[in-house]
Amino acid sequence: MKPMLIIKTGNTVKTAYAKVGDFEKWIIAGMQAETNTFKVVEVFKDEKLPAIDEVCGAVITGSPAMVTDKLEWSEYTAEWLRQAVNAQLPILGICYGHQLLAHALGGRVDYHPKGREIGTTVVSPLTENSEDILFADITQPFTVHVSHMQSVVELPLQSKILASNGFDPHHAVKFSELCWGLQFHPEFEEVAMQSYIEERQNDLVHEGLDVEMLLAGVKPTPVARKILVDFYMLAKRYSV
Repeated sequence: MKPMLIIKTGNTVKTAYAKVGDFEKWIIAGMQAETNTFKVVEVFKDEKLPAIDEVCGAVITGSPAMVTDKLEWSEYTAEWLRQAVNAQLPILGICYGHQLLAHALGGRVDYHPKGREIGTTVVSPLTENSEDILFADITQPFTVHVSHMQSVVELPLQSKILASNGFDPHHAVKFSELCWGLQFHPEFEEVAMQSYIEERQNDLVHEGLDVEMLLAGVKPTPVARKILVDFYMLAKRYSV
């Protein structure tokens, strides 16, 4: 089988890294797969992406960078993603990866007018998701971990919203037949989410958020995490 590509667009916060490692480790664990079945490319360090036909699928990580800065490595990755979508490669974008997909495909990303969304929250699936191969079994509101200041504010044409909440209407989006974006972090477990809150607690207090309440509200997100397993299995099927 061809490897699953992890397009790494940055490192996690220092507090989380010291306790539980980095994005690629969490994604691999969430997909319940062997490490040697993945290829990690650190595009934020100017590493080059492989030919599209050399991988079975791609996951784009979160990042401390901002899509609106249009950094050279980010725009290079966006062009690769446009080609990969056209080639019908299975793709899953997470947080920054979700936003980068939207940007690459003609949507618009910007700072959220309400500011930061962080912690464990609930999103609701749309009732017409029954035909989507990744979200068909998700029929009830489910918990997710979030940490973002930018969002997809305008979707590309032909996109379909799969899950929303009162803060962000574009929490899960289908960009094309085999391409999805998640504003939330399915790869986070509780320690990672708590670490993000702890690392940013001074900013959160300044923004008027209750740090203790956010920490107390962190809980498991099994439905969100299962999306990683389902995407991995889907990519394997399509690579045969």
